[in-house]
Amino acid sequence: MKLATRLTILLIVITMVVSLGVGWYAVKTSTDAAYQRLDSSIDAVAQSGKGNPNSTLSSVYNAVQSGAYDFTLDVVYPSGPNTRINEGLIAPKSAPTLANVHASLSRVVEVSNLAGFRIRSVNIGGGDYLVIEASTKSIVDAGRQLILRVVLAALIAALAMVMVARLFMRRDLVTMEDLIEYASDVAGGDSYEEIPESRGSRDVRELQGALATMVLSLREKIEVEARHAETMQGFIGDASHELRTPLTVIKGYTELMSSQELGPEQRARSLERMRREIARMESLVSDLLLLAEIRELPQNILDTVNLSDIVCSSVHDFKEDAPQRSIEEYVQGDVLIKGRRDFAERIVLNALANIARHTPETAPVRISLSGQGGESVLVIEDGGPGLPQYGLRPQRFMRFDPSRARTSGGSGLGMSIMADLSEVLGGSMVTSKSPLGGLRLTFRLPRTN
Repeated sequence: MKLATRLTILLIVITMVVSLGVGWYAVKTSTDAAYQRLDSSIDAVAQSGKGNPNSTLSSVYNAVQSGAYDFTLDVVYPSGPNTRINEGLIAPKSAPTLANVHASLSRVVEVSNLAGFRIRSVNIGGGDYLVIEASTKSIVDAGRQLILRVVLAALIAALAMVMVARLFMRRDLVTMEDLIEYASDVAGGDSYEEIPESRGSRDVRELQGALATMVLSLREKIEVEARHAETMQGFIGDASHELRTPLTVIKGYTELMSSQELGPEQRARSLERMRREIARMESLVSDLLLLAEIRELPQNILDTVNLSDIVCSSVHDFKEDAPQRSIEEYVQGDVLIKGRRDFAERIVLNALANIARHTPETAPVRISLSGQGGESVLVIEDGGPGLPQYGLRPQRFMRFDPSRARTSGGSGLGMSIMADLSEVLGGSMVTSKSPLGGLRLTFRLPRTN
C-alpha cells in the first residue's frame, strides 16, 4: 500500500472519529435537553393540581388543554378498571398500574410496561390517582435524524479534509513516493541512479538531502571496497609469485645436492644460495606480516614518541655501517609525534635500508627533521640513481626500475610499507627529485607538544 493511500485512510479515520465524537456529544446534549423540557412540562401540569385533591383532576385537565400539551391522562382506581379522560396523538397501548403510580408520585419516570412514554402520578383523593403520560417518540425521531446528519457531516468533513490535505501535501507525497522507489532501487543494487528532485516542504527536502548523502557515501564505500578487492587480488597474486620464486630455487638446489656426484665446492655454493633465498623469503614474510599488522591492529595505541631520538639513533647506526658515505644530519631536538614508536622506527630504518641497498657506497646522504607548525617534517634524500617517476603513491611489490630487483634483496614492499605507516600515523609520504641527484623522501606527520 502506497504512502499516499495510507495517509488518506489515516486522515479519514481520524476525521471520522473526531467528527463522530463531537456529533455524539451534540446529540446526547440535545436529547438530554429535550427530555428535560418534556419532564418540566409534565411537572408543571402535575403541580397545577396540587393543593386541593377535590379539584386536582379538573385543574390538571384544564392545564393540559390550555397548554396544548400532547399528554394522555388516565385515572387509576384501586378497585376497578382505569378511565382515560384525555388521549394524546400518540397514546400508550397498555394501561398504567398501581405499581407505576407509586413509582411516579414524586418524579417523572419511565417504566417497562409503558415503553416510549414518560409518566408522572398525582393523588386526586379517595384513593384514586391521575397518571400523566407523555410520548417520547418525537424526541427519539429527532435524535435519529440528528445522528444521520452528524454521520453525513462527518463523511463530508473527512472528504474535505482529505482533499485539502492532498492539495497541500501533494508535492510532499509525490516526492516521498519517488524517494521510496529510489531507495528500493538502491537496495536492489542500482546505486548510480539519479536521486529524485525534491519539490516539497523543508522536511522533505532535508530527507532528500540526507538520502542523497547516504547514497553518495554508499557509492564511495562500494568503490573503495571494489578497489580494495582489486588491489587484494593483485597483492595475493604478486605475493604468491614472490614466494614461489625462492621456493623454486630452494627446491632446485635441494635436488641438486641430493646428487652423489656434486663436489664440495659446488655443495658449498648451493648451500650459500639456499641460505640467501631463505633469508629473502623470511624478509618477505616479515614484510607481509607487518603490512597485515598495519591495517588490522587497533590504532588507538597512541604514545608520545620522540621522533628526534629515533632519527638520531638510526642515523648514528647508519654512519657506523657506512663510514665511507658523506652524511649530513640536521635534526631539531624534541620533535614529538603521537603514535606507535615501532612504526616510526620502521619508517626511518626502511628509508636508510633502501639507501644502503640501492645506491652506490659513496653516494651522499642528507637527513633533516624539523617541526613546522603542527607538522613534523622528516626529509631523507640521497645522491643515488633516483626513480624514473616521482610523486606516485608506492604500490605493493612495485619496483621502480630494474636495479631494484629480487637479486638485490628487495621485495618491492619497502616503499609501500613506509607509505602505509605514514598514513597510519596520520601523515603522508611524498617522493621527489633530490638536489643531491637521487631520491628525496618527505614524511609529514602530525606534531604534538
